[in-house]
Amino acid sequence: MSGALYTRDILRLAVSIPHQQKLDNPDGAAELRSKTCGSKVAADVVVADSGKLKNLGLEISACALGQASAAILGAQAIGKTASDIGIARDNLAAFLEGSGESPGKWPDMDKLAAARDHKGRHAAILLPYDTVIAAFADASAKQKAV
Repeated sequence: MSGALYTRDILRLAVSIPHQQKLDNPDGAAELRSKTCGSKVAADVVVADSGKLKNLGLEISACALGQASAAILGAQAIGKTASDIGIARDNLAAFLEGSGESPGKWPDMDKLAAARDHKGRHAAILLPYDTVIAAFADASAKQKAV
């Protein structure tokens, strides 16, 4: 039997999301909605010439799990590449579905373990990562168009 889904750690993270603002002149932007739960995440990114995230803006409309996941992402994303964020997302997804032993190396990822048995919540947890990756892709497409 699984334990409490909305743990104190999840709730603490959910109210501590960094970078909660739209950016004035982002290099890329994306907005995604989960088909399973209706959560919505919008992300703006500014990407350095090195390909690393320089600035991030997030708008989150999600359950506490999606918010907690966005808080973890927001705290770690600056200085990371799209590939770095993709690896973190894939490790987390594998952990949630039971094929990975660890949710990844980023601080607080382990706090999402409570959701492992709640497959209907996995999309909301992964949505912030998917949205930031999509915003990176938008920035790359715009750069190539120039």
